[in-house]
Amino acid sequence: MWEQIQSNKRKTWVLIIAMALVLLTLGFVIGEAVQPGAGLFGLVVAFGIWFMMSMVAWFQGDNILLTMAGAKPIEHEDHPELYNIVEEMKIASGLDHMPKVYMVNDMSPNAFAVGRNPKKAAVAVTAGLLGRLNRDELQGVVAHEVGHIVNRDVLLMTMLATTIGTISVISETFLRALWYGGGSGRRYRSSSSKDSGGGQAQAVMMVLAIVFAILAPVLAQLIYFAVSRNREYLADAQASVYTRYPEGLASALEKISGAGMPVQKATKATAAMYISNPMAKAKLSGMTSTHPPAQDRI
Repeated sequence: MWEQIQSNKRKTWVLIIAMALVLLTLGFVIGEAVQPGAGLFGLVVAFGIWFMMSMVAWFQGDNILLTMAGAKPIEHEDHPELYNIVEEMKIASGLDHMPKVYMVNDMSPNAFAVGRNPKKAAVAVTAGLLGRLNRDELQGVVAHEVGHIVNRDVLLMTMLATTIGTISVISETFLRALWYGGGSGRRYRSSSSKDSGGGQAQAVMMVLAIVFAILAPVLAQLIYFAVSRNREYLADAQASVYTRYPEGLASALEKISGAGMPVQKATKATAAMYISNPMAKAKLSGMTSTHPPAQDRI
């Protein structure tokens, strides 16, 4: 169990570094393609765009995700059993603060957690989940989400999603500028006629930048999917530790995956935060899925 947890953590860090390298490499090659010697400037610009987008995600990410999901806060008197289970898992996990509890009025059984740190954390479950699961199964699901909170997975996935957004913005801006910038080709042909060696090197760099601008968003998305799958396995393992009853989570995952109902307000952008893929109609698997196959987790 502990070996699996440590292995997943190491894999996650490798993938995070890979995502950062994709972003910084993109900024560098585009800078060099636009102006020889400007690679470092392009790298700094890429980091600056990422930093501004990350600040928005840091301060407003939780509220944005809850609003997008249609989640409403509940108190102990609204659903005592759910509230008590969250309290139990808070104690079992060693969290210092009680996560807020939210409910989503959706009949698809699912759940997610938000919070950039344990002090700002919240657990949200759908009405469909509460209607389908018994107490042991519900406890397993809540323990899984508390595991995400303990591991700071929500912050991690939010920052990675922001990085993907930054890569996409930079790539799209660069490619559109080339497409609509009618004077670019003439400028590079002029440079080539004055200095054939320098012009050829610049042409090669431009081709490299175009190829990388096309591939970078795809690579970043695949890395994001891989991190998401690793964090799901990690949260599953920790839920078993918190509840000391792995069968509860396994039974819950079987019921959730067998429901075949998409969460109405879920989107591709928010799919990774749910315990099971909320896009029930999507036929994604392997490298293109945010979640491991249910049969591998049961």
